[in-house]
Amino acid sequence: MCALLVTPARQHQEKDQDQRRNQELRVRPLTVPEYQAFLSRHGRASFLQYPSWAEVKDLWRSERVAWHYPDGEIAGAGLVLYRQFPGTRKYFAYLPEGPVADWSDPRIDRWLDPLMRHLRAAGAFAVRIGPAPAYRRWDAATVKAGTGPGRRVSDVLATEVDPVGAALADRLRSRGWKRCGGEDDGDAQPRHVFRVQIAGRSVEDLWSGLNQEWRRNVRKAEKAGVQTVIGTAADLPEFYRLLRITEERDGFRLGRSLAYYQQQYEVLNAEALGRMRLYLGVHQGEILAAHTMIVAGRRVWYQTGASADHRREVRPSNALQWRMMRDAHALGADEYDMRGVPSTLDPDERSFGLLRWKLGTGGQVVETLGEWETPVDGYANTALYRAFQAYLARR
Repeated sequence: MCALLVTPARQHQEKDQDQRRNQELRVRPLTVPEYQAFLSRHGRASFLQYPSWAEVKDLWRSERVAWHYPDGEIAGAGLVLYRQFPGTRKYFAYLPEGPVADWSDPRIDRWLDPLMRHLRAAGAFAVRIGPAPAYRRWDAATVKAGTGPGRRVSDVLATEVDPVGAALADRLRSRGWKRCGGEDDGDAQPRHVFRVQIAGRSVEDLWSGLNQEWRRNVRKAEKAGVQTVIGTAADLPEFYRLLRITEERDGFRLGRSLAYYQQQYEVLNAEALGRMRLYLGVHQGEILAAHTMIVAGRRVWYQTGASADHRREVRPSNALQWRMMRDAHALGADEYDMRGVPSTLDPDERSFGLLRWKLGTGGQVVETLGEWETPVDGYANTALYRAFQAYLARR
């Protein structure tokens, strides 16, 4: 049996990492330039952790915090959104799809304890976090094979279980944190998402990863003369009109106004030009589909899609997604995240259609670790936390 060769440089790196993990971490506020510099170095943070997202959430105040070693080096950071409970001076603290931290660190209290002390001093009575590690993954073929009446994604043996995510879930539970949402689905952010790997693949690989139906539909769109173009803020009203049509047709309601999307487009692109893009599928001079895409670091997200009820046979949505996947590849993205999918595998359930459509891209269903909540401390804060949950439910 051959021994694993460990170079002196590798040994030195591992020794430094071990020494760092024995050092105390402290939390302090960050300026916007400091925070953006950290995100730039990291490259994998969610767009919900960028400073611009705080400007989208106009009912929340925000701050940026960092975990740092005694010598001042930043080890992790996060965007904290604060929502005031009416009639009090207390706040619900929320770190959407964050913070950016070393979640593989077995000494998780090094990270949680200073955060809780900071939030307590800021007047928070409860906190919700969204750790980055995945929990389980299912490839498209596995999901397709598992479909059936009454079945859920959780009924199917996963293609892969992330050891970091599984260990972190146990550590959070043992410290009293509660996973948000129901058994299979998330709360504010989707628990199950669909991701297509981009890194290490050519455009030809992405094309061959599409199933036959998708490739056929992309060709139909090309033959019909569907054009895919990048729109501007002036096209957002048309996007919103198509979104309302889509909500009515598919039986869902996002509850967002046109002003919300206009503000999102403005502040994200003010932070970095091209951070939010609006793609339009045009046929015979008419916009038949409009999809939004967000770019941050080495990640790209398909956020919201909308399409008309007529001329669906020319497949503008397939054409748009194929264009967006190719653009993500050209940007050097690691993955193309198509965001939320339902947990149902029952073909008779209406929502299954969305999952079926995304499966055709050949990616994976990923169960994220989800969002976790806990009162900051004390009985009074626990009671306030329950009251706040009831308040949000009424809203």
